[in-house]
Amino acid sequence: MTKSEFIEKFAAQAGLSKKDAAAAVDAFTEVIKNALETGDEVQFTGFGKFYVQVREAREGINPQTKARINIAATRVPKFSAGSALKAAVR
Repeated sequence: MTKSEFIEKFAAQAGLSKKDAAAAVDAFTEVIKNALETGDEVQFTGFGKFYVQVREAREGINPQTKARINIAATRVPKFSAGSALKAAVR
């Protein structure tokens, strides 16, 4: 499902215009992005949790040259599905 398809379904479900639904979706994603940038978690009970995980620095291998390379530590966004979402998918 693309973002525009999601906005159409969101607008129909919530009884909003597509313009209002698009603004709501954009605000939702912006709030989550800002929270993760500051290291906060965003949790919706039963749905899931958005959080930041730190990947430690490690040593890797370049597959073309087989040379060892150092991979720097980094922060990555993660999502953990909640019990209600897992049950709905099953």
